[in-house]
Amino acid sequence: MIYGLIGEKLGHSYSREIHQELGMKSYELYELEPGQVEDFVKRPAVSGLNVTIPYKQTVMPFCDTLSESAKTIGCVNTLVRDGAGKLHGYNTDYDGFIYMLRRAGIDPRGRKVLILGTGGTSLTARAAIRDLGAGEIVIASRRAGKEETEGDGDGGCIVRFASYQDLAALHGDSEIIVNTTPVGMYPNAPDSLISLADFPDCQGVADVIYNPRLTGLLHQAAEKGVPYTDGLPMLVAQAKAAEELFTGRPIADEELERIIGTLRNARENIVIVGMPGSGKTSVGMAAAKKLGREFVDIDRVVEEREGRAIPEIFREDGEAVFRAMEAAVIAEQGKRTGIVIATGGGAVLSEANYLPLKQNGRIFQITRSLDQLSTDGRPLSDRNTLKEMYEQRRSCYRRFADEIIENDAAVEEAALRLIAAFQGTRE
Repeated sequence: MIYGLIGEKLGHSYSREIHQELGMKSYELYELEPGQVEDFVKRPAVSGLNVTIPYKQTVMPFCDTLSESAKTIGCVNTLVRDGAGKLHGYNTDYDGFIYMLRRAGIDPRGRKVLILGTGGTSLTARAAIRDLGAGEIVIASRRAGKEETEGDGDGGCIVRFASYQDLAALHGDSEIIVNTTPVGMYPNAPDSLISLADFPDCQGVADVIYNPRLTGLLHQAAEKGVPYTDGLPMLVAQAKAAEELFTGRPIADEELERIIGTLRNARENIVIVGMPGSGKTSVGMAAAKKLGREFVDIDRVVEEREGRAIPEIFREDGEAVFRAMEAAVIAEQGKRTGIVIATGGGAVLSEANYLPLKQNGRIFQITRSLDQLSTDGRPLSDRNTLKEMYEQRRSCYRRFADEIIENDAAVEEAALRLIAAFQGTRE
């Protein structure tokens, strides 16, 4: 029996891990070219499949029956073969999308909702939002011409179509924004199709992307204090619904939060900032070893790539050149998941470094009293300037850090504090 996920590019999919957590140990990923889809789906050995981009509509003609939600939405993300060999198509993304919104406290009822994108996930979002009682839905597309009115949907919900260039001018009063496009997805973070500054009435943002955790769009929502959600809760909830169809057995709703927490814990980075000599590297290395994670020291990566020590880079090229090198490495490493990252003491001086570090991580400031800070091999540190440097950077550390960890005793003790804080901060 074959169970798994079919799609075109699945290198960063979480589906195998989710279904294994749900009890399906034989679940696999199958990357298929367009010409391979029909033959694969029609294999008698296929018992159950999830379907992702770009085949959610491709598989519909191969189904013997379609669920009402699949018919209404116009796409399928779950296939189940029964004992008679018949193939049935379902849309469990619908269930997952509603769970994601409710979990984040985002309620479309009576509100104007802007959906970015027109693909299969957009169709699902549109149906779910309509059924949740939205007052008006605007679908944004790169190919849309002038604004059109599709007509009254169920419950009197007006559905309109608009081009991206018209959004701010014509639909700046949108109250909930949903991104169903791949814009902002790894490795192209933190790209975003829109600026929330153009939507002053926004009261909620949902992005179906789950890698990175904090897309450019969600970062804007977080900065504005607007409720937001990434796509991981949707992914897990739709997988639970699909698994129930595969096996015919109910799964407790409590499993959803357990699996979301497990995935968050495994993939979220631990990011360490702090003054030079505060113990970022030693504490980070100790924590990484205990957790079985890779440790990345941003300063060391710069040195290895340049073939020079940092004091030499400062002396020969100046601080500005070093900061540009540092920023490039941070942008690269911040896209990774499940690692421990220690930054240089001055990385917080550039606001541009915040989102690359935050997108997949929780940021911790390691602190130590100034008279205990090491100054050896640090081009900007000496005993006479440390206090001045700290005063200059204090607000920057506060801006970046989610939590403070004191390193006032043994390194092992600080590492344990860091791990405890990290593992205790699930959402």
